[in-house]
Amino acid sequence: MKLFDLWVEPSAHKTRGQLPGHVRQRVGRAIAALAEDPRPNTSQALSVVSLELPPGVEFRRVRLGRWRVVYAIHDTEAWVWVLGIHRRPPYDYDDLAELAALVRE
Repeated sequence: MKLFDLWVEPSAHKTRGQLPGHVRQRVGRAIAALAEDPRPNTSQALSVVSLELPPGVEFRRVRLGRWRVVYAIHDTEAWVWVLGIHRRPPYDYDDLAELAALVRE
Protein backbone atom coordinates (compact mmCIF):
# COMPACT_ATOMS: atom_id res chain seq x y z
CA MET A 1 0.00 0.00 0.00
CA LYS A 2 1.31 3.40 -1.01
CA LEU A 3 1.70 5.88 1.83
CA PHE A 4 1.22 9.56 1.11
CA ASP A 5 3.18 12.35 2.76
CA LEU A 6 0.78 14.22 5.04
CA TRP A 7 0.98 17.96 5.60
CA VAL A 8 -1.31 19.99 7.83
CA GLU A 9 -1.64 23.74 7.35
CA PRO A 10 -0.76 25.58 10.60
CA SER A 11 -4.22 27.19 10.71
CA ALA A 12 -5.87 23.75 10.43
CA HIS A 13 -3.61 22.41 13.18
CA LYS A 14 -4.56 25.35 15.40
CA THR A 15 -8.28 24.80 14.72
CA ARG A 16 -7.96 21.12 15.58
CA GLY A 17 -6.36 22.03 18.91
CA GLN A 18 -9.38 24.19 19.78
CA LEU A 19 -11.98 21.47 19.13
CA PRO A 20 -13.76 19.66 21.96
CA GLY A 21 -11.80 16.57 23.06
CA HIS A 22 -13.93 13.86 21.43
CA VAL A 23 -14.16 15.81 18.16
CA ARG A 24 -10.41 16.59 18.23
CA GLN A 25 -9.61 12.88 18.54
CA ARG A 26 -12.01 11.90 15.77
CA VAL A 27 -10.62 14.58 13.43
CA GLY A 28 -7.05 13.56 14.30
CA ARG A 29 -7.73 9.91 13.43
CA ALA A 30 -9.42 10.91 10.16
CA ILE A 31 -6.47 13.12 9.17
CA ALA A 32 -3.91 10.42 10.02
CA ALA A 33 -5.86 7.87 7.97
CA LEU A 34 -5.59 10.09 4.87
CA ALA A 35 -1.91 9.11 4.53
CA GLU A 36 -3.01 5.52 3.79
CA ASP A 37 -6.29 6.19 2.00
CA PRO A 38 -6.72 9.75 0.70
CA ARG A 39 -10.16 8.92 -0.73
CA PRO A 40 -12.09 7.19 2.06
CA ASN A 41 -15.78 6.38 1.58
CA THR A 42 -16.66 9.37 3.79
CA SER A 43 -14.87 11.79 1.45
CA GLN A 44 -16.25 13.73 -1.48
CA ALA A 45 -14.56 15.54 -4.35
CA LEU A 46 -15.08 19.30 -4.30
CA SER A 47 -15.96 21.23 -7.44
CA VAL A 48 -13.01 23.45 -8.24
CA VAL A 49 -13.64 24.00 -11.95
CA SER A 50 -13.29 27.77 -11.61
CA LEU A 51 -10.03 27.56 -9.64
CA GLU A 52 -6.53 27.44 -11.02
CA LEU A 53 -4.90 24.35 -9.56
CA PRO A 54 -1.61 22.76 -10.54
CA PRO A 55 -2.03 19.69 -12.77
CA GLY A 56 -2.85 16.55 -10.80
CA VAL A 57 -4.19 18.30 -7.68
CA GLU A 58 -7.62 17.27 -6.42
CA PHE A 59 -9.60 18.97 -3.65
CA ARG A 60 -11.72 16.79 -1.35
CA ARG A 61 -13.48 16.96 1.96
CA VAL A 62 -14.20 14.47 4.72
CA ARG A 63 -17.41 14.94 6.66
CA LEU A 64 -17.27 14.19 10.38
CA GLY A 65 -20.68 15.10 11.77
CA ARG A 66 -20.88 18.88 11.61
CA TRP A 67 -17.17 19.22 10.87
CA ARG A 68 -15.46 19.22 7.47
CA VAL A 69 -11.81 18.52 6.80
CA VAL A 70 -10.85 20.14 3.48
CA TYR A 71 -7.71 18.80 1.83
CA ALA A 72 -5.81 18.47 -1.43
CA ILE A 73 -4.29 15.34 -2.95
CA HIS A 74 -1.55 14.91 -5.53
CA ASP A 75 -1.28 11.25 -6.58
CA THR A 76 1.88 11.53 -8.67
CA GLU A 77 3.84 13.32 -5.95
CA ALA A 78 2.10 11.21 -3.25
CA TRP A 79 1.03 13.93 -0.83
CA VAL A 80 -2.08 14.93 1.08
CA TRP A 81 -2.32 18.50 2.36
CA VAL A 82 -4.95 19.29 5.01
CA LEU A 83 -5.94 22.88 4.27
CA GLY A 84 -8.75 23.56 6.73
CA ILE A 85 -11.10 22.25 9.40
CA HIS A 86 -14.48 23.97 9.47
CA ARG A 87 -17.82 23.64 11.18
CA ARG A 88 -20.87 23.40 8.97
CA PRO A 89 -23.10 25.35 9.17
CA PRO A 90 -22.09 28.15 8.65
CA TYR A 91 -19.14 27.00 6.51
CA ASP A 92 -20.06 27.09 2.81
CA TYR A 93 -16.70 26.46 1.07
CA ASP A 94 -16.33 30.12 0.06
CA ASP A 95 -12.61 30.03 0.91
CA LEU A 96 -11.65 27.45 -1.73
CA ALA A 97 -9.95 30.13 -3.87
CA GLU A 98 -7.75 31.09 -0.90
CA LEU A 99 -6.95 27.43 -0.22
CA ALA A 100 -6.12 26.89 -3.90
CA ALA A 101 -3.66 29.79 -3.67
CA LEU A 102 -1.81 27.90 -0.91
CA VAL A 103 -1.41 24.87 -3.18
CA ARG A 104 -0.18 27.00 -6.11
CA GLU A 105 2.66 28.58 -4.09
